[in-house]
Amino acid sequence: MSVILFTNGRGIQSAQAAPDSIYSENGIITAIGTKRELKLQLAGRDYATVDWEGGYVLPGLADSHLHLGMQGMKLDMLDFTGVASKEEMLKKIAERAKTTPPGGWILGLNWNENEFRPAEAPHKRELDEITDRHPIFLTRTCFHAYLGNSEAFRLAGVTESTPDSASSAYGRDADGGLNGLIYEDASLPFTAVQPAPSYAALKASMRRACKHALSLGLTAAHTEDLRLLGSIDVMLRIHLELREEGVYFRTHQLLYYPFLQEAEELGLRPGEGDEWLRIGAVKLFSDGAIGGRTALLAKPYSDAPHTSGIAIHTQERLNELVAAARRNSFPVAVHAIGDAAADMTLTAMESAPLPKNVLLPDRFIHAQVLNTALVERMRALRLIADIQPRFVASDFPWVLDRVGEERKEYLYAWRKLLAAGIICAGGSDAPIEPLNPFLGLHAAVTRRKPDETHAGYLPEEKLTAAEALRLFTEGSAAAAGEEHERGRIAVGMRADFTVIDRDISASPKEMLAAKARMTVVNGRIAYRASR
Repeated sequence: MSVILFTNGRGIQSAQAAPDSIYSENGIITAIGTKRELKLQLAGRDYATVDWEGGYVLPGLADSHLHLGMQGMKLDMLDFTGVASKEEMLKKIAERAKTTPPGGWILGLNWNENEFRPAEAPHKRELDEITDRHPIFLTRTCFHAYLGNSEAFRLAGVTESTPDSASSAYGRDADGGLNGLIYEDASLPFTAVQPAPSYAALKASMRRACKHALSLGLTAAHTEDLRLLGSIDVMLRIHLELREEGVYFRTHQLLYYPFLQEAEELGLRPGEGDEWLRIGAVKLFSDGAIGGRTALLAKPYSDAPHTSGIAIHTQERLNELVAAARRNSFPVAVHAIGDAAADMTLTAMESAPLPKNVLLPDRFIHAQVLNTALVERMRALRLIADIQPRFVASDFPWVLDRVGEERKEYLYAWRKLLAAGIICAGGSDAPIEPLNPFLGLHAAVTRRKPDETHAGYLPEEKLTAAEALRLFTEGSAAAAGEEHERGRIAVGMRADFTVIDRDISASPKEMLAAKARMTVVNGRIAYRASR
C-alpha cells in the first residue's frame, strides 16, 4: 500500500498544533496533523492505517559511523565487553578453547585492559598456557590493537626478529620478547592467514546486524564494510538480496580507499544509489586510538613519554590519497583522533580542496583531541565532524592520564565544535561501542557512564537533549548529503520514524530505559516490537 496513515503518536515535532498523525505516500511525508484532519483529507482514497498506540515519534535515527559486518560477526565471537579483570578474560578464552576444534581460530573482541586492576592485558605466554592447539587473535575495544598467542604468531610468520614499521608495532615485555600485543598494520599478517568467511556467512552477519539495528530504533547506518566483505560487488549484492528478503534497512556506504579503483571501474559516484543504499565518501585512516596509544599526538603521551602514537601514512602519502579521491570526484572521510593526526588530515584536505561539483561533504571522523587552531581550520573547510558520544563513557577517566591536563580543553569538545558552526553527526562506531543509539544520546547529555551520578567528565561540553538528538537525525542526514530529504519530520521528507515507549526529553534516565516500539524506513514498517 503506497498511502499509509500513521496515527495515535505522541511527541511529534512539527509546525502543526498538537499533531498525532502523519500520512505518507510512496515513502514521502505528505501531511502532518490530527487523526481527524488527516482522515478528512484521505476521504475516498484507498489507504492503510498503522496505529502507533501512543508511542513517542522521533525522526528516524541514523548512526553516522559503524561497521555493520563486524557488528554482525560480533554476535558469533567472544565478546569481552564488561569483563573487569584479566583473570575473567582468560577464563572466557579457556571456555571457548574447550568447544573449539583443534586448529580452529579463537577470535574475540572488545577487551579493554584499562578496566582491569592492574591495568594490563594478558601476556602471550598466558594465552599459550590455555592452548597451543588453537591460534588466538583478540581485537581490543578500539580496533587498533590486538592480542595473539604463539600459535597465531607462528601462522602469521611473525618472529622475535620481525621489525616494527612506521605504521605497525609489536608489543615487547621487559626482557625484549614479544608479549602478544599487536598494533595497527602489524595485524595484517594475522588476518591474512585466518580462514575467509563464506559469502553465506558474510550475508548472515549483515542480516543479523541490520535486524539488530532496526530493533534498536535505527532506520539507517553509515557503514564501512569493504575490509570484511572484500569487494564493492559483494557489498552491493548482499544488500540487494537482503532487501528482497524484506530487511528494510537503509545504508550509506563509505568506500575504504583501496577499493577506489573498483568503484571507478563500476562507474560509481558519491551520492549515487536509491532510497535504500547510496555511495558515500572514500574512507581513510590517519592514526589509531588513544587506548592503545596509537592515536598520533603532537607531543608525547603524558603517561608514556616514549611515544607520540602512530601515523598510518606519511603526510605526502595522505595528500596523494586525498588527491586520488578528488580525481574521481569523491569526498573523503578520515579517521583522525590525535591532534597531530588532525593536523595531517586537514593539511591533506587543504592541499586538494573538495571540487564544487561534489555534493557530499568531507568528514572528519572522531575528532577527539583538538585545539583552537584545528577547529578553525575545520570550520573553514565546511566539513562534517563525525563524533561518537559513547566514547566518553568508555574512555574517561583514564584518557585524562593519556593526554594530560594541557590537552583537555579540546578533549571530545562537542559543544565547542557546534559553537564554531561545525555540523556534527552522531554514531556509535559499533561494534567498538554498543549499537544502541540511546546510550549515545545519554552520553552526549551526561558525559558519564550510565551507572555514574557525578556532573560529568568535562561537563562544559555537555549537549542538551535536543542537540544530542540532532546528532543522530539532522547531523547524520547532512553527513550523507541528505539534509533536504531526511533528519526531520516535515512534509516532503522521507517517512523515516523511530517510535519509542517514552519521552526521552524528560530526563537522561529515560534515555537509558527507552525501547523501540516500531521502526519505519521509507514508509515501510521495518521493525515492530512483539507485544
